[in-house]
Amino acid sequence: MRKIIHCDCDCFYASVEMRDDPNLRGRPLAVGGASDRRGVISTCNYEARSYGVRSAMPTAQAKKLCPELIVVPGNMNKYREVSRQIRDIFLRYSETIEPLSLDEAYLDVSHSDHCQGSATLMAEAIRRQVREELGITISAGVAPNKFLAKVASDWRKPDGLTVITPDAVDQFVLRLPVAKIHGVGRVTAEKMRRRGIHTCADLRTISLIELTQDYGKFGRRLYELCRGIDERPVNGDGSRKSLSIEHTFSEDLKSLEEWLEQLTGLYMRLLQRMEKLGDRYTISGATVKVKYNDFSIMTQERASHTCRISEFRQLLCQCWHRRPAPIRLLGMGVKLKDLRAEMGPEQLPLPLPEPNAFPA
Repeated sequence: MRKIIHCDCDCFYASVEMRDDPNLRGRPLAVGGASDRRGVISTCNYEARSYGVRSAMPTAQAKKLCPELIVVPGNMNKYREVSRQIRDIFLRYSETIEPLSLDEAYLDVSHSDHCQGSATLMAEAIRRQVREELGITISAGVAPNKFLAKVASDWRKPDGLTVITPDAVDQFVLRLPVAKIHGVGRVTAEKMRRRGIHTCADLRTISLIELTQDYGKFGRRLYELCRGIDERPVNGDGSRKSLSIEHTFSEDLKSLEEWLEQLTGLYMRLLQRMEKLGDRYTISGATVKVKYNDFSIMTQERASHTCRISEFRQLLCQCWHRRPAPIRLLGMGVKLKDLRAEMGPEQLPLPLPEPNAFPA
């Protein structure tokens, strides 16, 4: 039986800014880009959220919802340093840590002898030390698996702790809304609602065959999660699964030619980031993402081992042919395989495009 803690800082960037400038406390605050440059909100505090301001919202829209909103630019170097300090606190209790972002991580404390082996006491200690040493708050969930631990950390936000013991799993999951399942977005949740599926108890009445027919591979995942089953281990090796880059433009890109022109610059930036990975990874796929001016998103992906610009161009053309409309954001990325995990001590170089591959 695993003991998993999921830790998630409360409005991380905004919390750090309020910590460093007490004048910002108690006022609606967001970290993000300027509204006159088509910036977006990275995160905001709970005062701003009460007005309807949300992450990934255009700053101009956020300002309309909350005219008194204070928007400050992000300082990633500062946030990375605070994230490193948080990780140092995590390491006091476990070396099996799977970071999901700067402010969120899983810890497997199954074999930790701290706090008499109590995951609950360890989570309480982590939250207390983050608050006292770093001046921000963190919410935590404790459960026998990753799925439930992540749900639990969000249960009493902000600055909360929720514990799901093994004997309480079934009772907790039965009343869990299906919208709380990771991967069930707005469209899927609405589809389920029309079928009378509101909770995991409702979802359990659907057979595995039906779920697979309706939701493909995700159907099996739904079948397991609505029963509280999640066998994924905490990936404590720090390996990456993907690498991506994106850019929001000050003016919409209205033609395929403009899309392709901007793709070139993004591709070069992606290559620069890939070179910093060293020889630990190999490429397994390529993906392109566009966000239209109505904020809908489309992605296209394919298996790939070479990461040629011609592959990204083909994917982008597929997006255009599916919907030839102005876009405000363009992104691209690669899926990665960790050679250290798959090949053992023998490592192979990351396959980058040949020098003559770029113009292709």
